[in-house]
Amino acid sequence: MAVNNLDTVRQTLENFKRYVIQQSRSNLTKGDKNVSKDLYNNIKGEVLSEEDYFIVGFEMPYYGQFQDKGVKGKKSSNRAPNSPFRFGTGSGKKGGLTEGILKWVKARRIQFRNKKGKFLSYESTGYLISRSVFNKGLKPSLFFTKPFEAGYKKYIDTDLIKAFSTDIDLMIDNIEIKKW
Repeated sequence: MAVNNLDTVRQTLENFKRYVIQQSRSNLTKGDKNVSKDLYNNIKGEVLSEEDYFIVGFEMPYYGQFQDKGVKGKKSSNRAPNSPFRFGTGSGKKGGLTEGILKWVKARRIQFRNKKGKFLSYESTGYLISRSVFNKGLKPSLFFTKPFEAGYKKYIDTDLIKAFSTDIDLMIDNIEIKKW
């Protein structure tokens, strides 16, 4: 059966895609993880069709996975015990965490104070935060996972079957009309 006749199914999959993207973006904003808007603006989705099947795909910057699933720390995995990622494996970009945290610290204008009460530089503050994150890990936000699972239950588990049924009924009606 060619998928080009399944317009209601396609629309249901488009609704699923839009829901996941919208809710993921909303979760980033609510979770206060939207400083640069880079991740927010680069969550994308697409519904592709081949001759006899559909594919729904999502795309985001690579670090979005770390925000979503969390990262185990070098010394402790308490913050993200179920994460597939871990700091200190040597697979990441050298200095990438410190660079990212420094941008975040500057954007938020966060500066720690020393024992005398003087402000530390952004670089020092960024270094201290990145060292802590590296050792203790990054807590998962599930900004993408939760909307995906909720959207799957709402659109795929229930609406997709109804949409498929509607499209089949339309095809049968069209066949009967052509016979007359």
